[in-house]
Formats: sequence, structure tokens, C-alpha cells
Amino acid sequence: MRKKSVQGMLAFAQTSQGLRKELSAFDLTMLGIGAIIGTGIFVLTGTGATVAGPGLVLSFVIGALACGFAALCYAEFAAMLPISGSTYTYAYATLGELVAWIIGWDLMLEYLLASSAVSVGWSGYFQSLLAGFGVTLPEALTAAAGAVPGKDTLFNLPAFCIAMIITGLLAFGIKESKRVNNIVVLIKVAVVVLFIAIGMWHVKPVNWSPALPYGFDGVFHGAAIVFFSFLGFDAVTCAAEEVKDPARDIPRGVIWSLAICSLLYVIVSAIMTGIVPYAQFAGIDHPVSLALQVAKLDWFAGFVDLGAILGMMTVILVMTYGQTRILLAMSRDGLLPKVFSDINPKYGTPYKATWLIGTVIALIAGFVPLHTLAELVNIGTLAAFSLIALAVIVLRKREPDLPRKFYCPAVPYVPALAILFCVFLMTQLSALTWVFFVGWLLIGLAVYFGYSRRNSLLHKPH
Repeated sequence: MRKKSVQGMLAFAQTSQGLRKELSAFDLTMLGIGAIIGTGIFVLTGTGATVAGPGLVLSFVIGALACGFAALCYAEFAAMLPISGSTYTYAYATLGELVAWIIGWDLMLEYLLASSAVSVGWSGYFQSLLAGFGVTLPEALTAAAGAVPGKDTLFNLPAFCIAMIITGLLAFGIKESKRVNNIVVLIKVAVVVLFIAIGMWHVKPVNWSPALPYGFDGVFHGAAIVFFSFLGFDAVTCAAEEVKDPARDIPRGVIWSLAICSLLYVIVSAIMTGIVPYAQFAGIDHPVSLALQVAKLDWFAGFVDLGAILGMMTVILVMTYGQTRILLAMSRDGLLPKVFSDINPKYGTPYKATWLIGTVIALIAGFVPLHTLAELVNIGTLAAFSLIALAVIVLRKREPDLPRKFYCPAVPYVPALAILFCVFLMTQLSALTWVFFVGWLLIGLAVYFGYSRRNSLLHKPH
């Protein structure tokens, strides 16, 4: 239960630790949109429609509310403690080392598996685009073993390659990475806006009836599924140490990116379920393309494939970036080996951690099927969101006079709503997901008590 000193962390934030301050509020907003718009809008909208029907719009609203309440809690901490590590760092100062470790362990699961899963999704769209030009890869290199029934697949080569390319980009510096991310984000948002502008004229209101074919149970189930679509706004806070004016820019980046993406999700899901009867989305992993086919807009499908490919690239980039910064923070505190916090003097990045974790992500993407990867991402994130909301309440009560550049409104009510929404969505996930999640936590506790507890800087005598 030992805690880091908030005053000590604030003093640390004022010193130069090797990470370059290159990011503005605009960059953070682009970073957030880059992480959020990807697999969710291009893949999970179809999956959500099969369980919620036209009520998918409400599912996205519920997911946005859960993330919105959590985002306000994030913004208070990130503006006050502009240090790498996101919720792990905030929990260390408020709830103690063990809770911080559990959150960090949860976030490892989120970022690692999300990066790998999106790499696999990217591979599918990339191969689809190649097929449009008459190019096909050898069957053995198109997917992981057992991923496609009836096919002799062994390794997903495109997924492996894109993960390694993104890793190399991140290793060479955040300035170069942000430029690529900003350009790509603008392109994929333009594709989504173009889909809205064209698709709205092909909506048939009869497809919205019945509005809730599976009742509110379907809406809540859909919210638990599409919550994956909002993952990534929390990665904005991982960049706190590289922001020029964190007190002003981080709250803006978190809230702006989440608001923009939530609006786009609601509009796109309404248009898609208005074009295509919801039952037709069953088993479809390219729902936007399906909507275009039904609307007889095949000429636009190539643009959507390009948007999906670019969209998923930025998700991989931001998720991998977030993973390395979490490891950096935990390593600085002694909870992980020092290799994860070594900063390259030329590029100003944790290059060893970046190459190490990027290679692991690429190998998982190459060898593990997509459905296996997707199981655990949501539950770990929801648990972390709940704990950070609790941390806001605790710190407000324990140290009310700390200088705060941004205040989460209506404490303790907004954090309490974040906790209620997140815990409720966790209850909507399958029992098997809970079993795997508990298993991951047990492994994490074994690592903590076997290594991290005695190597913690707070454990060593000064």
C-alpha cells in the first residue's frame, strides 16, 4: 500500500528526463482520433448491429458516456501529473503500489492484444486491397494456423510486417511519428465523413424498425462489444511527458478526440443500419463495405478499404506507443527491469522497450488468430477506468489543496458514474472472458510478489 509522493512526482515532471516535448493540443487530439477510429468503425459496427439491431446507436451512446465520465477523471490527473504511465502513475500516487501494479498489468494486456488484434484486422483489409489488383499471397502466409477453417494457413505475414514497420517508426522519434499520424488521421476522417455524406441519401427508414429488436439487453450487450471502439483516448495521457503545455493541452486532447469520435460513431452506425437490415451483418467483418454494396456504391469501396487500412495503422501506432510508455514508467519505479526505461540519446525514445514490445506484438499478430486476441481487451480497460475514477475521489478527499490545472466537474458524482458505467459493462461480458482475466491477474500478482515488490524503488532503503 506504499504510495509515491505527489509532490515528488510534480518535481520530477519539471526536470528533463530525456523525452522530448514535441506535442500540442492538436497533436494530442490527432493522437486520440488515430487510436479510436479504426477497428471499431470499420469492423465492430457490424458485430454490434447483430446483437443490438438499430439500437446500436444507443450502444455507442452508452459506451461514449462511460468513456466520457472516465475521460474527465483522466484529464484532472494528466494535467496535474504530466508524467508517462497514464492510470498506472496516477494510481501509484493515490491507491498504492499494488493497485498501481494491477492497473499497469491490465494496461499491458489492453495495449499488447489491441495492437496485435488490429494488426491482424489490417492484414485482412490489405489483402482485400491487393486482391483488387489481382495480387494474392501464398495461402500459408495469409493468416495464423487454424484462423481460417479449411485452409492450410501458418503465419500472418502482412500483420507481422505492419507491426514491425510501426515499431521502427516509433523507435525513431515521436516527432516523426506524430507527423505520419496527423496526415493519416486527416485522410481517414475524410473517408468517414465522405461515407456519411454519400450514405445518408441511401438510408431507408423502414430498416430502423423495430428499433430495439432485442430490447435493452441487446443494447447493453452491444455497448459491451463496441466499447473496444473507444479504446485509445487513454493513450493520449501516456504522452503527458512529451507535451509542450500538459496542463492546458492534455484535457483538450482527451475530451476533443473522444467527442469527435463519439459523434462520428453514432452517425455512421445510424446510416449503416438504415442502409442494411441489421440481420445481414451476421458474420460480416467489413460492414462499411457491405453497406456500400447494398447501396450500389461499389466505386467507393476502394476508398473505404484505403480508409480502413490507414485507420488501423494509426491505431497500431498509438497502442504500441502507449504500451512502451507504460513499461517506461513501471521500469523507472523498479517494478520492471531497467531495459524498459533506457532512453536513446539521439532519438529521445525508449528504443529498447519499443523494439522489444513491438517484436512481441508482431509475433502474436503473426501466430495467433484474431478471435483469440479480442477476448480480453475490454475487461482490463474497464477495470482500469473504474480504478482511476476511484483515485480521483480519494485524492480530492486526502489532498484537496494540491494544485490542479483542470478539475473534473461534480466530484464525487462524475467519477461515481464512471465506475457504475464501467462495472455494469464488465458484467455484460462473457464468463470465459472473466476466467481469462482472473488468470491474467494471478500471473501478474505472481510477478509482483516474486520480483517487483522487492525491486521497487520505494522498497529500497535511501
